[in-house]
Amino acid sequence: MAAVLRRLSNNIIGHLSQPNYRNTTGTALSSSPSWASPALLISRRGIAYKLFIGGLSFYTTENGLSEAFSQFGQVVEAKIPMDRVSERSKGFGFITYASEDEAENAIKGLNGKPLNGRVIFVDYAKPRTGFDGGLPIARGPPEPSSDQ
Repeated sequence: MAAVLRRLSNNIIGHLSQPNYRNTTGTALSSSPSWASPALLISRRGIAYKLFIGGLSFYTTENGLSEAFSQFGQVVEAKIPMDRVSERSKGFGFITYASEDEAENAIKGLNGKPLNGRVIFVDYAKPRTGFDGGLPIARGPPEPSSDQ
């Protein structure tokens, strides 16, 4: 099953990166459209397996994280969110695999193991809910209750 999904995603990516590929309006796209990244296509189709990695050292880079997890399969994407103020890692990251077997092997192989001097915790990432990416809206003080 994993091989079939990998082949399917490679075929989709190969087809979309062909020169003169046209979008739905009929206009030609560049030979490597920005929206045709492997991680985006795979995650949109629901066949990617994203892992959450907690307890990362502030010195762990996306390349280092990808390298550590590549021993368990093909890493589609490695992402470490950065704090805007301190410009350091937030201490967690995400790895995306194309197959469930690779993700499962990575969880078994690296959960509770040290990486860059810190013990990391690996599990399946949970989908984001209720977060629109914006700042909270300040609405002023609460209204006085009418229970008086």
